[in-house]
Amino acid sequence: MADQPKPISPLKNLLAGGFGGVCLVFVGHPLDTVKVRLQTQPPSLPGQPPMYSGTFDCFRKTLFREGIRGLYRGMAAPIIGVTPMFAVCFFGFGLGKKLQQKHPEDVLSYPQLFAAGMLSGVFTTGIMTPGERIKCLLQIQASSGETKYTGTLDCAKKLYQEFGIRGIYKGTVLTLMRDVPASGMYFMTYEWLKNIFTPEGKRVSELSVPRILVAGGIAGIFNWAVAIPPDVLKSRFQTAPPGKYPNGFRDVLRELIRDEGVTSLYKGFNAVMIRAFPANAVSSWQGCAFPLGHRAGCMWSDFACSWDRTGVSVLPKPYLQPEHSLFAPFPEAIRRTCLWGSLR
Repeated sequence: MADQPKPISPLKNLLAGGFGGVCLVFVGHPLDTVKVRLQTQPPSLPGQPPMYSGTFDCFRKTLFREGIRGLYRGMAAPIIGVTPMFAVCFFGFGLGKKLQQKHPEDVLSYPQLFAAGMLSGVFTTGIMTPGERIKCLLQIQASSGETKYTGTLDCAKKLYQEFGIRGIYKGTVLTLMRDVPASGMYFMTYEWLKNIFTPEGKRVSELSVPRILVAGGIAGIFNWAVAIPPDVLKSRFQTAPPGKYPNGFRDVLRELIRDEGVTSLYKGFNAVMIRAFPANAVSSWQGCAFPLGHRAGCMWSDFACSWDRTGVSVLPKPYLQPEHSLFAPFPEAIRRTCLWGSLR
């Protein structure tokens, strides 16, 4: 009798997902720093140029004045939260689908997928808000000319000492306003594109890697097209001095429209879009780690999951074997590692 596969270790699944999340944060954080600085820069005085004229100007000035470390300010906060955040995200999406299915095999409509995606945004808010609050404060600290926080833990400690738990969770409503519709848009668009890219007579599970990457990348662009306006408001609100916006996002919105016009709601657009396609393409291919003791099925049907004595492999079915030429340049340990596990 053939050996039965061992059950997937929740710890290994979680660690693998954490590793993938850390890699994505590391790659995307410089553009995130540029985005936040563009979103929070004060309006220029009459006759004077703005602090940053655009994405590349902000990137160049940050690199010149602060070095490479300036582009990575505040990165510890999202790294700490990335593993539980993605676990909760895909748990919420899976739950959202199950709540709408009378039978496990039921195929959901696109509006139902949108609703399930929105639920995942609700689930992630509790983790995202404090990380975003700390990250944004550290990202703009150097450009403001004041060094109040020495790092992530120091920032969290001082916020709690000054304002309590509400200070750490400042911007929760705006985070909800950003992530709920944006997550719904991402999951719905991704599933829609997968169906479009599936050749006639083929199954979604047989999609090639390039098509999966394109579907995930385009879905990421749709995600951020919805998310940018509330993200601008959130960045402004979370980095504002205490008491500046007593009525919350309404005051932020009123000030932005009055002083800088409607286009100010899309500050950082270029930086977001440059980052959105590659980051979401990779995430759509790799999946997302979720520490379940049972066999880790993939959230998307185009993935298959297997387990051997060296690790978890979550790969598109044609590429399930780690010896495939696609992975030849990588060490065996990496080839056999599930960067982001997943949940059906």
